[in-house]
Amino acid sequence: MSVEQERTFQIETTASDDQQMYRQRLVQMFEKSPLPLGERLFNIGMYTRSSILVKFLVMSDIYLRVRDIPGQFLEFGTWWGQNLILLENLRAIHEPFNKQRVIVGFDTFDGYTELSDKDKPSEVWGENSYSTGLSYVDYLRELLEIHEGSNVLGQIRGCHRLIVGDVEKTAPKYFVDHPQTIVAFAYFDMGLYKPTKAALSAIKPHLVSGSVVLLDELTWSESPGEAVAFKEVFSRDEVRVEKCALYPSKTIVTIR
Repeated sequence: MSVEQERTFQIETTASDDQQMYRQRLVQMFEKSPLPLGERLFNIGMYTRSSILVKFLVMSDIYLRVRDIPGQFLEFGTWWGQNLILLENLRAIHEPFNKQRVIVGFDTFDGYTELSDKDKPSEVWGENSYSTGLSYVDYLRELLEIHEGSNVLGQIRGCHRLIVGDVEKTAPKYFVDHPQTIVAFAYFDMGLYKPTKAALSAIKPHLVSGSVVLLDELTWSESPGEAVAFKEVFSRDEVRVEKCALYPSKTIVTIR
């Protein structure tokens, strides 16, 4: 499915009809803004909803938690790549001279394929749902390069990697190819049992005390597979688990 095609799957939302209406009006206001396009980007906060802004605040909080932990930042399930770009810019804010902080995104970029018997059937997990199309990968790579180039020490490259393919294969292979890797932070937003368990199992030997794993759907009833995978990989004595204060649907897991 290309990004131009109309989506036939349901993106998770708890918004009321009125909220959806106002969100659409916000899109319209952005489209017809009297501000020149460059000024719109500079004043993007005028069009950023609180439900989006809170994601920025959460990621900044997580970054501060792991700033003193060496190692890479990994995201499993990047979709359009907003979190990868946000992490690059947070790196430029919180530790602008740390060019060893590699940021890695894993995704098929072709959407979901199949559920296991430990997942709950849902319109959210329709075949190819959340697909960006493989052609999007080059666009995201270029966008990451532009953000990195505009930040401090932008002339030094190599801080970003996009790993394309089935994470059940790409995650284990990544650590075979990079056995020296330490993982300071990993963000999981895949929702399904098999890819989540494969990635959690792959990163576990590379986590250190203080490393943080952020789980997007641990307590979401539509996504039981994420919780099952997590409990199969980690014991209660290995981690400290807490609800994210600003975003209660997200769960922060800190390695003891």
